[in-house]
Amino acid sequence: MKIVVLDGYTENPGDLSWEGLEALGELTVYDRTSLTDEAEIVRRIGAAEIVISNKTPISRAVMDKCPGVKLIAMLATGYNVIDYDYAREKNIPVVNVPVYGTRSVSQFAIALLLEVCHHIGHHSDTVYQGKWQNHIDWCYWDYPLIELAGKTYGLLGCGNIGIHTAEIAKALGMRVIAYDARETEAGRALGVEYVSLDELFAQSDVLGLQMPLFPFNTGIINKENIAKMKDGVIIINNSRGQMVVEQDLADALNSGKVAAAALDVVSTEPIMADNPLLKAKNCIITPHMSWGAKESRQRIMDTTVENVKSFLAGKPVNVVNM
Repeated sequence: MKIVVLDGYTENPGDLSWEGLEALGELTVYDRTSLTDEAEIVRRIGAAEIVISNKTPISRAVMDKCPGVKLIAMLATGYNVIDYDYAREKNIPVVNVPVYGTRSVSQFAIALLLEVCHHIGHHSDTVYQGKWQNHIDWCYWDYPLIELAGKTYGLLGCGNIGIHTAEIAKALGMRVIAYDARETEAGRALGVEYVSLDELFAQSDVLGLQMPLFPFNTGIINKENIAKMKDGVIIINNSRGQMVVEQDLADALNSGKVAAAALDVVSTEPIMADNPLLKAKNCIITPHMSWGAKESRQRIMDTTVENVKSFLAGKPVNVVNM
């Protein structure tokens, strides 16, 4: 059984092991494969029967040119880079890793919020630059410091990650409200208040986006909905960049309507040099790293191995297209 990993570096930059997959077949691992050169993708898949991808697209044309493919396995939860409907027509299961970074991603969401509240990285830099030792006062801060207790954290999406984010926010003394089509007992037990979308926008001091990308929420953070929000709202997004109309958010940051934004995702990744958020006021951007804790990546690896094992045993699991 020939197995190829098309883009393994972000999953395993050297601190994990591929041995679980090596035990299942003849494994070839590429650190990176072009996202746009279909000829390269086809060449690297070659005669492989199991293709493992993180962000490398596998289109209808690629599948037609690689007739030996029997399974496509994602090193991720998202699978929109695969033409999964066509894969179904060709009887090729597409499998994913449904849960792996719940704790890491929720922890990162709160880390983004705390950075907005305290700008710890900035103030540490100023100390090393000599500002403190040369300061007339015994302390200083360059940004307003924000206490979160008593404020309202609004969650656009309250699934597994949202629940854990809510848990941390509650521990900080925040009220937590959420909009989600599926209201859970776990959320209610934690004290999450479920509200309408307009109520979420109107009541949130902090608005956190923690929902998969759907047609209804693509571009949902736009000028019309920002206008419904409190003046001085803080927006946190480590979900999907396409949920934000970036020029609208940049305009709201520059006008002060939105006090700050902290984003781990943007609409096109890697970020484009002309992204308006790069020049917006009070905007923190990190490079889509919420998921990257070693513990999370190990869970991806373990689940992927089990996905391949289950397929080889004739009982595929975590199938998203059948």
